[in-house]
Amino acid sequence: MLTQNERDRLKVLHEIQQGHLTQAEGGRQLGISERWVRELVRRVRQRGDQAVIHGLRGKRSKRRCGKKVQERAVQLYRREYGDFGPTLAVEYLAAEHQIVVSKETLRKWLIEAGAWKPRRRRVKQVHVWRPRRSCQGELVQWDTSIHDWLEGRSQAPVKLIAMIDDATNELFARFVREDSTREHMQVLRTYLESHGRPLSFYTDKAGLFRANPRRIGYGEELTEEAETQIGRALRELGIELIHAHSPQAKGRVERCFGTLQDRLVKGLRKAGIASLEEANHYLEQVFLPLWSQRFRREPANPVDAHRPLGKTLELASILSHVEARRVANDYTVSWEGQMYQIPPEAVQPGLRAATVRVEQRLDGTVWVRVGERTVPVTRCERRPRPVSPSARQPVRKDHKRGGKSVWMTTFELKKAPPVWLAERIASRVG
Repeated sequence: MLTQNERDRLKVLHEIQQGHLTQAEGGRQLGISERWVRELVRRVRQRGDQAVIHGLRGKRSKRRCGKKVQERAVQLYRREYGDFGPTLAVEYLAAEHQIVVSKETLRKWLIEAGAWKPRRRRVKQVHVWRPRRSCQGELVQWDTSIHDWLEGRSQAPVKLIAMIDDATNELFARFVREDSTREHMQVLRTYLESHGRPLSFYTDKAGLFRANPRRIGYGEELTEEAETQIGRALRELGIELIHAHSPQAKGRVERCFGTLQDRLVKGLRKAGIASLEEANHYLEQVFLPLWSQRFRREPANPVDAHRPLGKTLELASILSHVEARRVANDYTVSWEGQMYQIPPEAVQPGLRAATVRVEQRLDGTVWVRVGERTVPVTRCERRPRPVSPSARQPVRKDHKRGGKSVWMTTFELKKAPPVWLAERIASRVG
């Protein structure tokens, strides 16, 4: 069965066979050389669509090093070469211990064992100007504009999420209430359903798209950056996410917002728009068609690089808030302070104490992935906590009656025996 990446590669190869793409353009889309494109096209002609499947899938490599060699190499590195880089350590392992491996193999072993932390690559060269992409759907710039779009006519302010194609200037935009992950995923779903999956999105480094890496300590390297919900969704969709290093790098969408803050604001004012629903209706039915007539340009290549969603991609599952949770012994999972029950028909052996994928979808429902299935879960009603019987309070003597102490009322000093007699009585008793 073909994976999604293999289906995407096959689509480009079919475009090359039909003459819609040149081999050089197909190589740029696939990220491979023109020579390898010719070889893949030849294989597809001979063997059909199965030619894109790697011949070694499911087979063990004959050149793979044994487990003992890996363990010994990691042990020697920790004992003798702890401050060496993988490149230098490979030379010493080969010369001193006759362990011959590549530097990337050793690097992978050390990362798995926790003996080496990968470092972020620095940008060596920044390109100030670049040409447009040749095909529609190769690169789509994505950003949010916070502006007084309705000029105070609405009780709550609105924001604009825009996606503009780098090759054609085709604009897709929606007004939203807040600049949140949920709103962005709603807009992303609408875009995917109408256009398909582009090859890449170009965004800034906002917290919605990129989790800021943290430093371990003073002077140390940055830790590996985490993945946001939007980043995870794009990865599962097979869409590359590119982060701009400056506002000038995503100048196409920035200039687009400048035009929109002039033309769109005036159009909304002329139409008397005062609500979010009316603004989106005007945007879809009136403004975007006018934008296409005025600013859209023909791409250098007429081939559309958007890929279909396909049956293997479930948008409702991918475009949701996803986290990992541990299953309790009663087959429940905790989500936002509430307990959710996994249905009995989805229970399978080994599910207790297992880590599962929990999804809160855009419609608010909660689903759990059990094995290969994703099932909805129901919220458990909170049981009232049993009230423990209060501990008995020790009975204390009340020496007060009417607010006055009475413990000395029976004592009379005049009727007491003399001190010498009291001492004699005490000595006899003792």
